[in-house]
Amino acid sequence: MTSNNEQRYRFSEAPIWNIQRQYYEEQGTKAWKNNQVPQYITSNPMIAATYAEVLFGFLQDRAKMEHPSEPVIIVELGAGAGRFAYHLLDELCRIRDYAGITLPPFRYVMTDLALNNILAWQEHPALQSFIAEGLLDFAQYDAVHDTELNLVVSGITIREKQLKQPVVVIANYFFDSIPQELLYIGDGNVYETDVHVQGLEHLESPQASELLKNIQLRYEHRRAPEYEQSTYPYRDVIALYREHLEDSHILFPVAGLQCLERLNGLSQAGCVLLSADKGDHLLDQWKFAEPPELILHGGSFSLTANYHAIQYFFEQQGALALFPPHHYKNINVGYILHVDKPMDYVHSRLAYRRCIERFGPDDFFNIKVWVDRHIESMGMQELLSFWRLGGYDSEFFIQSLKHISDLLPDATDDEHEDLWMGIQTMWASYYVMAQRYDLALDIGLILFEMGMYEQSKHFLEISVQQDTDEIVSTVYYCLALCCFELEIEEEAWMYVRKLLEVEPDHEEALALMSQFDLHS
Repeated sequence: MTSNNEQRYRFSEAPIWNIQRQYYEEQGTKAWKNNQVPQYITSNPMIAATYAEVLFGFLQDRAKMEHPSEPVIIVELGAGAGRFAYHLLDELCRIRDYAGITLPPFRYVMTDLALNNILAWQEHPALQSFIAEGLLDFAQYDAVHDTELNLVVSGITIREKQLKQPVVVIANYFFDSIPQELLYIGDGNVYETDVHVQGLEHLESPQASELLKNIQLRYEHRRAPEYEQSTYPYRDVIALYREHLEDSHILFPVAGLQCLERLNGLSQAGCVLLSADKGDHLLDQWKFAEPPELILHGGSFSLTANYHAIQYFFEQQGALALFPPHHYKNINVGYILHVDKPMDYVHSRLAYRRCIERFGPDDFFNIKVWVDRHIESMGMQELLSFWRLGGYDSEFFIQSLKHISDLLPDATDDEHEDLWMGIQTMWASYYVMAQRYDLALDIGLILFEMGMYEQSKHFLEISVQQDTDEIVSTVYYCLALCCFELEIEEEAWMYVRKLLEVEPDHEEALALMSQFDLHS
């Protein structure tokens, strides 16, 4: 049982999972501050717009089927910081309004294990319009145990077989972070791979964010014939692995499969799954697989999701599973239709082909990795094109800000107009994260450089109102100059005086005041 202070556990019952749970419950939305837990790849506007296209296609398909007036419930598992849900809803509503066609009503339900996240979502300014329209609700949901959804805003409880429309499940960076079994296939037999955990007894910090750094894992196989029994619910998947794999470690998603089965049970019409993860759906990717390594993110970790097992299990029940035919690099996006006559869902299948299979979130992220390294070599047109491809993402704007400033003197009038249009689109869909960033300040300064003084003044004043404790002198100086240019002299001198309060020796402000004294 123990040696050298090691403790042996079944992999799905190892203390690493409780540490992970504790971390997210402690941190709430702060877990994504400073990108401790990666969020950009599954939360940027491009992937959200991709999902919105598939969901819009799904709603079009359901409009022609039974119960078209019943609401479609869209459940996001592990909604985290909430940025993805916001961008998805924002784009889905834009498509709906643009199309102007009759669709079934829908309600998006953000779920998470951490109550702190739900409380933060309820108060987030960007989500209020969706809540007011009845499009957004929240639920605390334990994917390992819970059998129903208790909606916070509406007070509704969704129980087994209650829904008439298929339930839509969204799971991004989810299956790689919940408990999994670890199996070993060798000589046609199935073994459980137990884990010896060392390092817990020396920990002094009670915070979950420090625990994983000190843990060491060692694996040992144990014969597990129960997986081969006819009563085992996922025996067909295991039989496939026994036939085709050798000397292979398999992360087997029992908790994930059971969660999907429970959510499927909420509806009389089945479910569909849209999911993005570090996850392999090709059997060959599991051949001769080594034991997993924990990829640490702050006080949490992730593994590789076994999309193959999920795909195979649901295909055996008549589902249609769509995954890209090519290999993924950073993130794999799958769409599984566990519904009656899945081939009838033409619009959503076409949207998957158009927005994921041909060029999808993984392709976009791969290009962005290259762009990140070569921003300074890009011209204004290239920057604008990539920014547009990414849905006018604020993170790319912030990242490119210095280079945009360098390019402005040589930019054409058309490029100035397109930059201003992109800024307006970006600001209209900006989602504030736990790590607050003064985007209004950056916008205001860029517009000042562009000579758009009225617009610059608007954003610089937003910056001042948002953060009165850390106003830099440059902001007051630019505001003063904007007011002078706009011939609002009384307000201009007010900002000059405020500037001198912050920085009494500011040379330009003193020069302006001396001119004012001369003319007064």
